[in-house]
Amino acid sequence: MQYKSPFLNEVQRVLRLRGYAYQTEKTYIYWIRYYIKFHQDQHPNTMAEPEVERFLSYLAVNRNVAVNTQNQAFNALIFLYRHVLNTPLVGLDACRAKRARKLPAVLNRPEMKALLYELQGHNRLLASLMYGVGLRVSEALRIRVKDLDFHDARLHIHQGKGSKDRVVPLHPALILPLQRHLSMVKQLHDTDLAAGYGEVHLPNALERKYPKAASSWAWQYVFPSQKLSADPRSDKIRRHHLHPSTIQSAIKTAAKRAEIHKLVGPHTLRHSFATHAIENGLEIHRVKDILGHESIETTKVYLHLTQQKGYDFDSPLESLFGAAALPTTKQVVLRDNPELNAFLEAFGP
Repeated sequence: MQYKSPFLNEVQRVLRLRGYAYQTEKTYIYWIRYYIKFHQDQHPNTMAEPEVERFLSYLAVNRNVAVNTQNQAFNALIFLYRHVLNTPLVGLDACRAKRARKLPAVLNRPEMKALLYELQGHNRLLASLMYGVGLRVSEALRIRVKDLDFHDARLHIHQGKGSKDRVVPLHPALILPLQRHLSMVKQLHDTDLAAGYGEVHLPNALERKYPKAASSWAWQYVFPSQKLSADPRSDKIRRHHLHPSTIQSAIKTAAKRAEIHKLVGPHTLRHSFATHAIENGLEIHRVKDILGHESIETTKVYLHLTQQKGYDFDSPLESLFGAAALPTTKQVVLRDNPELNAFLEAFGP
């Protein structure tokens, strides 16, 4: 994609030169354009720390943006001045948005089961994989054929959050459904090759190093899009992976059908995996490694959720009326059973 502004084209060039993800590229350019417009189209070369502080304070005070949103803008401007203008920002003192301490939304086991049953086709398989391993939606959608290790029941995650790689366990019950799914994906890939297509986007400079890799089976996405589309960076016609909105919409619809009255999205599956895994006795450092968290403090938030079990004590409300203690809420640890296999076998095309 080319911009009318030569300056934004230069920003785009530096982003790609440094290997930033396409989504990050779009986000950074959006905030840099916003920053320039906010200051009446002044060139960033003529602005410095005071203008950056004023813009970030405006976002926090006037726009009341979330802390993550302001951090996106902040990181975009840090990149702009450090890597494009070669004048790093120092001593910023902007008003920052406050981070509220929120516990993640988690489904209990009956809700999770009901949600998965309401999903169909590849959406059921994808959601089962995300919940079974605690994947981010971007990580699940970017899985390629070569990343699946059925022999050792492992899944290789490449360029996760923070561009970090990791290996996570693959539940054995998912192997056969994934193999059946791949047989259908292979047919689609063969059809693309016969029509003169069949390429996918390759990370970094691999396409130049291995010209034929883009059309090889190993590099194909496990969950491909139903339609061919133009690569936004090269304009080549390729088959990308499913768009995140596809699984987002499917999960939202499934939650409504299952009558789950919570805010449910793809990330809810990741939160639920972590909470249920800790409840099942998985050591928290192991959960941290599977999730790909940098700090154990990030993972510890799920301890708060596992400790909130409802009425496991005598409430003062009971003493007012002299009633017997309310029944204790206990979580049932579900184990692998034939029902799971039957559920995954029924995902169908």
